[in-house]
Amino acid sequence: VQLQASGGGLVQAGGSLRLSCAVSGINFYIYNMGWYRQAPGKQRELVAAITASSTTNYVESVKGRFTISRDNAKNTVYLQMDSLRPEDTAVYYCNANHMVRYYWGQGTQVTVSS
Repeated sequence: VQLQASGGGLVQAGGSLRLSCAVSGINFYIYNMGWYRQAPGKQRELVAAITASSTTNYVESVKGRFTISRDNAKNTVYLQMDSLRPEDTAVYYCNANHMVRYYWGQGTQVTVSS
């Protein structure tokens, strides 16, 4: 199983980035997908999630700014991040989960400068 995250980088406050997570080795369409982030000295937190049936939910701090989506034909989940803030700086990880199975990607760094 591989989850390959990409799209991170350095952006100024107010800018946008789109993260992608390409998944292989599982039946992607039955898995719930999530994006987590971990800032230095902080616990990893769930940022956005999308179920196998495409129901979405977000942590309060990103509502209205971030959008999670999935393309089952491409086995890929996306996180569109707009109006970025310095406090969004973190390593972002994608996660695939189904019943008792959890898989993680390697993380991609997002840095937002003020």
